[in-house]
Amino acid sequence: MGDKSPKSTQKKSSQKQAKVSTAAKKKQQAVVAKQAGGKKK
Repeated sequence: MGDKSPKSTQKKSSQKQAKVSTAAKKKQQAVVAKQAGGKKK
C-alpha cells in the first residue's frame, strides 16, 4: 500500500482521471438529453 514507485502512482492517477472523464461524459450526456427534450417540447 505504501508503494511510492512511479508506476503505482501513475496507475492511481490514470484511474482517477478515467473516473473523472466517465463522470464528465455522463454529465454531458445528461445535459444533451435535457436540451434535446426541451427542443422537442
